[in-house]
Amino acid sequence: MRTQLLAGVCSLLLLLAGCEDHKQAAAPPAKPTVSVQVVALKGVNQSFEFVGHIMAINKVDIRARVEGFLDKVLFREGQYLKEGQYVKAGDLLYQIEKIQYQAQVDQAKANLASAEAKVTNAQFQYDRKLQLSKESWAPQSDVDQYKANLDSGKAQVLQARAALTQAEVNLGYTDIRSPIDGLIGRTVYTLGNLVNPASGVLVTIVSQDPMYVLFPISVRDLETIREVRRQAGGTLAKIEIRVRLSNGREYLQRGVWNLNDPQVDQRTDTLMMRAIIPNPDGQLIDGQFVTAVVVERKEKQRPVIPQAALQIDQSGYYALVVDDQHKVEERHIQIGPNRDTDVVVSSGLHEGEKVIVDGVQKVRPGQVVQDTILAAAAGNKR
Repeated sequence: MRTQLLAGVCSLLLLLAGCEDHKQAAAPPAKPTVSVQVVALKGVNQSFEFVGHIMAINKVDIRARVEGFLDKVLFREGQYLKEGQYVKAGDLLYQIEKIQYQAQVDQAKANLASAEAKVTNAQFQYDRKLQLSKESWAPQSDVDQYKANLDSGKAQVLQARAALTQAEVNLGYTDIRSPIDGLIGRTVYTLGNLVNPASGVLVTIVSQDPMYVLFPISVRDLETIREVRRQAGGTLAKIEIRVRLSNGREYLQRGVWNLNDPQVDQRTDTLMMRAIIPNPDGQLIDGQFVTAVVVERKEKQRPVIPQAALQIDQSGYYALVVDDQHKVEERHIQIGPNRDTDVVVSSGLHEGEKVIVDGVQKVRPGQVVQDTILAAAAGNKR
């Protein structure tokens, strides 16, 4: 009896244990919960940033072309723009004493007059000998001699005229004028100093409006920009150049891309790009370092995702996507610039897809999840 009772109890316990195991096997595992956000399209100007500098379109070092003492300095230093430092093309900057150069001009004029008088006399003598020769009253040798004298006199006239031209040019060089419009710097030589071509730079003039923006760009970035600009039909979208100053503020004027170097620097795999930008207020200064931003002029609708959805591994950037079957998929993507708390997706995602923004650590690709859609942040709506 005891044996039978013990066997019955054991059977009952095994039956109960089997039922409990069946219940546990039948209960599905809990789905991890994640928060997702729908990929949206936003109007975005694609942009690329480079370190660049400002360069004046024209820059002239003024030098003396003749020797002499500075008689006048006819521009003002220490003031800004049109109140003093701004000069125009043709403005008189310096005067070198003229007395010796005016004397050279006068002497050259006298030499020319003397040479011309000799030619006039030689012409008369030649004409008389030629007439006498025709009447057989003078030998041909005399005619030839007077013809040679006439030709020599004409050559001396040419020499005297060239000397006069040179003397007048030297006299003109005593007036040193600005060849361009622009800001003028400080004078190296002051009134009364002796200057000559070996004296070096007297003063420098820098043009102001417009200016150049120069920045090096890698070949890879250049190809990326061209790909972004490429439109249907093979045309390229127009771009503009924006400038951000060293204090972080954006310069209000917009530039136009107008030149790139025809050769790549093989040491750095870069080439120099150039844009032209207005500078009506003189805010940009020659040599100033800036950030050059290459921006599409027209916005395009591009997918954007929250930065919280962006992940990175050794292969690059990726996001976890929840499909229509609530399964997690790893999607590698190419990204563009940031827009507030969003990031632009160049490729790999499409409008309407759901990316995980919260709970990424709890899931893995292929896993079924329970997702909750979050609305876009109010600051990101447009």
